[in-house]
Amino acid sequence: MYKKILKTLFTFGIVFSLAIMYISSKVPDNLYINYGQDINIGSIPIVTFKPKEKEAPSRQIQTNNEPLLYSADFLGVFPMKEVVINQTEQRYVSVSGKPFGIKMFCDGVMVVGFSDILTSTGYQNPAKLAGLKIGDIILSMNDENVQTNEDVEKIIKSSKNIPIKISYLHDDEQRTTLLTTVRDVNIDNYRSGMWVRDSGAGIGTMTFYDCSLGFFAGLGHGIKDVDTHKELRLLSGEIVPVKITGLVKSKNGSAGRLKGSFTSSTANGKVLYNGETGVYGKAYSFEKEILMPVATPAEIKTGPAYILTTINGTSPQKYKIEIEKVNLTSKDPIKNMVIRITDPQLLSLTGGILRGFSGSPIIQNDKLVGAVTHVFVNQVDRGYGIFAYNMLNTMDAIAAKQSKKVA
Repeated sequence: MYKKILKTLFTFGIVFSLAIMYISSKVPDNLYINYGQDINIGSIPIVTFKPKEKEAPSRQIQTNNEPLLYSADFLGVFPMKEVVINQTEQRYVSVSGKPFGIKMFCDGVMVVGFSDILTSTGYQNPAKLAGLKIGDIILSMNDENVQTNEDVEKIIKSSKNIPIKISYLHDDEQRTTLLTTVRDVNIDNYRSGMWVRDSGAGIGTMTFYDCSLGFFAGLGHGIKDVDTHKELRLLSGEIVPVKITGLVKSKNGSAGRLKGSFTSSTANGKVLYNGETGVYGKAYSFEKEILMPVATPAEIKTGPAYILTTINGTSPQKYKIEIEKVNLTSKDPIKNMVIRITDPQLLSLTGGILRGFSGSPIIQNDKLVGAVTHVFVNQVDRGYGIFAYNMLNTMDAIAAKQSKKVA
């Protein structure tokens, strides 16, 4: 009898310890809250916070930037880990949900493919032989900067069989190599055996504007080359007005997409950054209709929310969703939430999340909590979202960098 009780208690102890370890792993080492905000995590309500210093208030009423050390406790009783509490000002942004077009020109040209060349001695590929890979960025050829396909073509055609010195980036590491072109017997001209791309264009959804900074933030993920799936290295770019003209519905196994057309060649803003968390830049005009506070990640809960997105014309509409998962410790800065479309009308019209929804604002409890970033191809009513807080931090860094340039 006693052995059975001891065995049960031992098993319970192991399960309980594992549960605490799991929950502790979901609590971040640093938690960001707004001044005056209760210290808790909306998505993990069974965790409470207790100040490590007795004089530290349990509710923040301070207005300084001093980080505070707290104990994260399971059910308010069992200490799990120490957490640094960082206090910030509540930020407000103008929420969008409208479609926008992006035109981008690369800093250098990207290698997007290879094609073997028929020579008098058989098939050859000089670019591969030189060590170039798909996704590499060619910066210069014979010490001349190259920024367009035409720049590359001109140097290749004039080189004949004289080696070309190429400076390029491979996974952000700068390298040099020599490429010797060969004569293509089919066209009687010299070729390199590589295909390159110097620009990109597409449509997405604007997430928000910060009117005080004069900046915009959209997409929630970087613009990638359609062939290499690597982020385009930005030289210059602009955003232009777009009208949604149609769509291809999503179905499990095949993500659909929005169709749109540029309605004007006049730019609405200048793209200054294309990176992991989205597209950012200086706005020439602002939307001020929906001013909303930005939620800290700690405020976000699993449960009902809605997105603002446009599936026809230029006006966004509200559609119901469910936030199924909130991950405060994700190493991927753009996969912070799992969302599911629950709005019957949107599911009927689109089948689920579409390519082009990226950047659609996610709203919960009258706060901007994030933006749609990805669709689950095999379950198209579900996808990932990024914290709006992450996008705002990226925007602040870009704005500060631009401010230093002006100064």
